[in-house]
Amino acid sequence: MNILILSCGTRNKIIQYFKKELAGKGKVIATDCSELAPALYEADKYYIVPRIDEDGYIDRLLSICKENDIKAVISLIDPELTILAKHKEEFLKIGSMPIVSDLNVVETAFDKYRMYQFLIENNFKTAKSYVDKEKFYCDVKAGKINFPVFVKPIKGSASININKVYSMEEIEILFSRFNNLMIQEFMDGVEYGIDVYIDMISNETVAIFAKKKIKMRAGETDKSVSVRDENLFKLITKFVTTAGFKGVVDIDVFKINGEYFISEVNPRFGGGYPHAYESGVNIPKMIINNMRGIVNTNKVGQYEIGTYMLKYNELKFIK
Repeated sequence: MNILILSCGTRNKIIQYFKKELAGKGKVIATDCSELAPALYEADKYYIVPRIDEDGYIDRLLSICKENDIKAVISLIDPELTILAKHKEEFLKIGSMPIVSDLNVVETAFDKYRMYQFLIENNFKTAKSYVDKEKFYCDVKAGKINFPVFVKPIKGSASININKVYSMEEIEILFSRFNNLMIQEFMDGVEYGIDVYIDMISNETVAIFAKKKIKMRAGETDKSVSVRDENLFKLITKFVTTAGFKGVVDIDVFKINGEYFISEVNPRFGGGYPHAYESGVNIPKMIINNMRGIVNTNKVGQYEIGTYMLKYNELKFIK
């Protein structure tokens, strides 16, 4: 059984984990648009492919799948999830299963304001958000929200162009420079990162891992500790079921005054997933099980608590 991991970038650990779980039973093939993506060189085989927005990109992926008898296709970046979801049937016809939620679910997750509206409509607590800055100014004057706030792209990823701002003047500058921005309430509380797997066959939530974030760097979790909270597990299960997610989902949650607020939602492996794997949450194995037609048993909350993840820099040299 061979698995294709797209846009692997610097996600070396993900490649390593799949290789470990497939040892002697299949290969991990990786792609990226740059030959300087370090994770490429962890794979059993790799391909340099066009950028995801270039003509012929999907045809190239389909060709790689056929050539390597790929059973599962996984992307590690947000913009590519929509592409995979749109072309899911083309992959399925050649026997390759994209591990991705349905198109409407992926598009909702990628559009932060659309996700905000979904959360509000379905009675999930979340940060107040605005696309109309004048409406935001009115709420500031009415005392419904205060500075500081975050200004971010509605369809952004990897924490690019996210700004913490303290005045209307700063908001005016950002809105004059960039299009499609939103304003989001600053959440002052304890932040958690949640790794989830929804079985591709049963559509049941079979794994949830929770880590309390201790330190962030460049939008990713730099230090964290594993925790267990049954109320949080119930909330996450209800949310992913209501939203209709499938496969891997990464969710950021804030705890403020004893209540949970759902913040960011990414239907892919999160940057902090290695913490879950090393604590006993083996999502690569669950994906492999599904590809073999095996329904995973419920292992929500079954992992070691009190484990710490401490990220550090590593180097790879190639010739």
